[in-house]
Amino acid sequence: VARISTIRLLIAMTSIHNLIIHQMDVKIAFLNGELDEEVYMNQPLCFIMPGNENKVCKLIKSLYGLKQAPKQWNQKFNEVVLSNGYLLNQADKCVYSKFDASGKEVIICLYVDDMLVFSTNQV
Repeated sequence: VARISTIRLLIAMTSIHNLIIHQMDVKIAFLNGELDEEVYMNQPLCFIMPGNENKVCKLIKSLYGLKQAPKQWNQKFNEVVLSNGYLLNQADKCVYSKFDASGKEVIICLYVDDMLVFSTNQV
């Protein structure tokens, strides 16, 4: 989670560098994480078949409510963003930036499953 001081600094930078701010919410963020360990859960009541009442489900993806879900989502987001050429900020690990030779810049600030995207032009 990005620190509030980082968010304030980025918002202040928008007026100094004439940046545009976009806000995003990832609706199904916690469903995108890959599980690093085996996790089992009881069957949902509406899916229990007669004769299989004592069976459990092995999860292949993260679910809302899992303790691991926020961490798995962050790892997945980190992997995707870094593979697209963004750099991870060393002072705040929830801030990513990308600059090109023409002077265009994009800064992404992640706050759980919400993002602030700062750019030099419309993205």
